[in-house]
Amino acid sequence: MSVLAEIVAKTRDDLHRRAQQQPEQVLRELAHRRLQTQAPIDVAAHLRSPTDVAVIAEIKRRSPSAGALADIPSAAAAALAYQAGGASMVSVLTEPHWFAGSLADLEEVSSQVDIPVLRKDFIVDEYQVIEACAAGADAVLLIVAALSDEQLQSLLHQVSTWHLTALVEVHDEAQARRAAAASAEVIGVNARNLASLDVDTDTFARVVSHLPA
Repeated sequence: MSVLAEIVAKTRDDLHRRAQQQPEQVLRELAHRRLQTQAPIDVAAHLRSPTDVAVIAEIKRRSPSAGALADIPSAAAAALAYQAGGASMVSVLTEPHWFAGSLADLEEVSSQVDIPVLRKDFIVDEYQVIEACAAGADAVLLIVAALSDEQLQSLLHQVSTWHLTALVEVHDEAQARRAAAASAEVIGVNARNLASLDVDTDTFARVVSHLPA
């Protein structure tokens, strides 16, 4: 089993447990309450606005490939430092087992910064999209390699329904074409192959011609 498949399987197990602890209807009410008090930022427009490079800075304590990366006792403090340094957006890892992240980190960051916040996780179900909305996220990551075309289309619709933005991640030409066919608006190209964890810095150059203008 690849690392990606292993993480997705564990994510589904965790999701089942969380859904038992907090019924989806309760979560929907929390998300609706958030939308009434704090409208999500239009991420696509925000990333287009700088005249220079728009940096998405990340709260990431560890990774499957590198192990421990950084001691981050306060996600909010790190995010505020990113914002002060000129970051256009903050990405918050919420996957707990491989990345040492949490929804609490996301809530903490979204309550403190004025720039958009991305929930970076392995999103496979609308429940996670609603969680992201309720926690104050402006965007969620959708990884094409982890989703079928039907799942990708469905999640893109659900993300839009909750007034969030989908950052759609691709790694190769075929995934780029799938993202484009699904009408993804914000697309990220990952130089790391999530199956093997190998990095190829030529990935973007190969993939870019398959992305919409």
